[in-house]
Amino acid sequence: MSFLELLNSYGTLTIILLSLSALTAGFIDAVVGGGGLIQTPFLLITFPKMPLPVLFGTNKIAALAGTSISAFQYARKITFNYKLLLIISISCFVSSFLGAQIVNQIDSNILKPVVLVILIIIALYTFFKKKLGAEQSKELPLKKQMLYGSCIGIVVGFYDGFFGPGTGSFFVLGFVVVLGFEFVKASAYAKIVNCITNISALTVFIKQGNYILHLAILLAVFNIIGSFIGSHLALKKGNGFVRVFFLVIVSVMILKYGYDVLSVYFFKLGS
Repeated sequence: MSFLELLNSYGTLTIILLSLSALTAGFIDAVVGGGGLIQTPFLLITFPKMPLPVLFGTNKIAALAGTSISAFQYARKITFNYKLLLIISISCFVSSFLGAQIVNQIDSNILKPVVLVILIIIALYTFFKKKLGAEQSKELPLKKQMLYGSCIGIVVGFYDGFFGPGTGSFFVLGFVVVLGFEFVKASAYAKIVNCITNISALTVFIKQGNYILHLAILLAVFNIIGSFIGSHLALKKGNGFVRVFFLVIVSVMILKYGYDVLSVYFFKLGS
């Protein structure tokens, strides 16, 4: 489908807004994760009648494109422990695949109150721990890093395959708090691992035909641009910049999930 056909199909304003949302999502995701908080809701609002798996699959294609670019940017500057990266990647690949398999079987709304509480705890913890992520805070033995890292991969990977928004932020926090990484290093690891979860979930969505290719390509292009800018700024400005950005994104996530939870609650009261 050509660009003109895209404009005719969705309208010029919709295409512009979709492009801006993808660019913003790519930027946010590259810095600290959570780009899905911008792109996923916009897709849901723009295409309310489209099946959720189709929207999620389309979004995953775009997200993978952007995340791959930022992962490459980080890999040029950050030294990875590839054994640790491998074990985390394997665990999150499997759990993300399982999460994507059951996305049609469980109402995601049941997770939102739990996620909301976790986010509030995360925000308070990060805010009051001023030095959190400013520098490497732990020197764990490799075996412990691999054990703890695989647990992070299993939990966050499943969440990414099943639902998704904020996955990168959860990875970043897990790597900072549990493994003791500083923020920029945690973001670098999160980008690589997030690529794996996206690939895993995509194998399910693509196999099921749950995606719109021309729309995914449009979103991917702008996601890549945003990711390139975001990863460049994160590497240039360092841990302080990423920490502040992390708090902002977690706060936005709290507002979003709080609104979702209250909306469901009041809807039940009114019915």
